[in-house]
Amino acid sequence: MSELNNIALKILENGKGILAADESTGTMTKRLDSVNVPSTPENRLLFREILFSASSMSECIGGVILYDETIKQVSSKKNKIPELISEIGSTPGIKVDTGAKILAGSPEEKITEGLDGLRERLKEYYKLGAKFTKWRGVYNITKNFPSKLSIQSNAHALARYSSLVQECNMVPIVEPEVLMDGDHSAKDCYEKTSEVIKKCFDELILHKVDLKGIILKPNMVLAGNKSNEKISKEEVAKLTLKCLKNSVPSEVPGIAFLSGGQSEIEATENLDLINKNNDTSFVMSYSYGRALQQSALKFWSKDIKNIKGTQKVFNHRARMNTLAAQGKWSKDLEN
Repeated sequence: MSELNNIALKILENGKGILAADESTGTMTKRLDSVNVPSTPENRLLFREILFSASSMSECIGGVILYDETIKQVSSKKNKIPELISEIGSTPGIKVDTGAKILAGSPEEKITEGLDGLRERLKEYYKLGAKFTKWRGVYNITKNFPSKLSIQSNAHALARYSSLVQECNMVPIVEPEVLMDGDHSAKDCYEKTSEVIKKCFDELILHKVDLKGIILKPNMVLAGNKSNEKISKEEVAKLTLKCLKNSVPSEVPGIAFLSGGQSEIEATENLDLINKNNDTSFVMSYSYGRALQQSALKFWSKDIKNIKGTQKVFNHRARMNTLAAQGKWSKDLEN
């Protein structure tokens, strides 16, 4: 087994998932503003460090995606953040794209940028301790979108990124996110997600990316958040599994779902049902941001010095999701 395959499997072993703590300064400021906490570098670090030193990290969180600011910060115990994460038994990673910008030729769609100078940035992040990376492409569903241009352009960027990351001995997380914003049906989501993922793998193979050394981070198959269609959790699991079985090559070691605007409980429940019905060889886990942090953030904002209480809230969510990643969660456990 290759070194990259070992890293990917270690991140997702035994129901472990990934904590997406890679919010940009702008996004993190919005999150902190929403709970009336000033967004200073100190406060951003304080909240993240509370999570990174929680007891559930060693048992539930196999990897942490960091942001450029955070990977260079030093903890209150004077160790570097990647060291803090490694010491607790988790793997440090880094978001390397520079965000989604307007796609030339289709101004209502987005293309993710950040390939210029990426090789040099990757070398720096590797020296700082990162073992894996993340790049997100976004696609919206309407009558005309995602366009062939958007599907092709984002797949090409994800493949070029992945190739550079593996050249630097890190595992790329490939994140093609078909957004749940809109009034589309679950069937539309299934069809578009399948098309997007298949095109990504066409490009990954073309760019000679070792599929055994990546992690796929897809959306679940859901009806749009403005859709009148009511789709059961069982149907979400069924369609998601069908989509991935038909679109993802068997060499891929693991799939870590994004929560994509689902509530904390929805993201856990859907993951659990996917795993209770998982008849594939893929490890199916989670790579959640808000769905792991939101309750902890709300609790912490009432008293930013209450470290133990905040960690207790975070530990609960992490444990619930790790049970769901093993198909062992039930609603009763939430209380």
